[in-house]
Amino acid sequence: MDQLLRWLRHLPACAGAPARRLMLCFRHRDDYYSVLHSCKEISFPREMLTPLPLVQSISLLLPAKAALPQLPDSVTLEHDSLIHMNAAGLPKAMPEKGLPWGVQQIRAPLAWNRTTGHRVKIGVIDTGVDHSHPDLKSSLGRGINLIDRTQPPHDDNGHGTHIAGTIAAANQPSGMIGVAPRSIVYPVKAFDQHGSAYVSDIILGIEWCVRSGMNIINMSFGMRSRSKALHTACINATNAGVIIIASSGNDSRRRSVDYPARYPQTISVGATNRLRRIAAFSNRGPYIDIYAPGDRIHSAWLKGKYHEMSGTSMATSHVSGAVALLLAQKPELTPSDIKAILKRSMIPLRGAKDSKAPGELDVPKMMKAAEL
Repeated sequence: MDQLLRWLRHLPACAGAPARRLMLCFRHRDDYYSVLHSCKEISFPREMLTPLPLVQSISLLLPAKAALPQLPDSVTLEHDSLIHMNAAGLPKAMPEKGLPWGVQQIRAPLAWNRTTGHRVKIGVIDTGVDHSHPDLKSSLGRGINLIDRTQPPHDDNGHGTHIAGTIAAANQPSGMIGVAPRSIVYPVKAFDQHGSAYVSDIILGIEWCVRSGMNIINMSFGMRSRSKALHTACINATNAGVIIIASSGNDSRRRSVDYPARYPQTISVGATNRLRRIAAFSNRGPYIDIYAPGDRIHSAWLKGKYHEMSGTSMATSHVSGAVALLLAQKPELTPSDIKAILKRSMIPLRGAKDSKAPGELDVPKMMKAAEL
């Protein structure tokens, strides 16, 4: 550990522009806090070092000339990779309002006489949200901006607003309505205007959601590579009782899905079209837990507008809304309970040859399965 500390002390003196981001992951809590304390004494520039207490790790922004240290066995080094939103194709402006086809297809309105997701808290780790959108004004909690903590989590991309609209828009008859119109979306802005974030930002977002008492985390993004630190964050959040719903990815892969959807702690979502078939872009196969509408979904957009988007991102937001409907009625359900109920109640996809293959979300069947 002494060698690691010597290396850290030398880092601020290294010249050159930042070249890469790494995460130091500590097996032992005492080592993590000891190194963190030493870093405070070194007076690191704030942008160079970010503590990640949920996973006992430290994210470092390394100068170009910094060599890597020899690490003790109890410390590992992981690349702080870029991660991207799971939307397929460019958004298209939509004048359409009212009840979106996806909300109808999962039969959410049939549950609204019993539950509208009242007060269920959903952390949407995304690009932020358009707080001024008339359909979302009554559906938003304060949230956090992890890119610039001095600013609220305003959306400068559109993706996060679209996701929030499908989950919780509540402005009929003049606007659109989402799956769980009385649930509360807490925007966690971890993604920039280009729809990119670092794994360390996602971990900070998960930590904020756990600390702030979210019931559900919507993760409409993914990456090909596995991150042990991100997996640890998902394990810790699930152990805290938070349900994580993640998009499977848009690469048309038949036996693989993106991370974090591939982790067993998450509910992995694939996308369907209006014909109840798997959308051409959607990943599919054994790692999918459930499918939901994700093709040409219309929802809220920036500046009070509406856009149509496709992707497993959009499918994921339908499942988050449905789980909110269920949790409002049965708040005692655990993440494993929720996953089991979804799997018991989904309906077969059109043309499905394997009766055991994952099916499509159906809200009334889900509600009924929860009673058993």
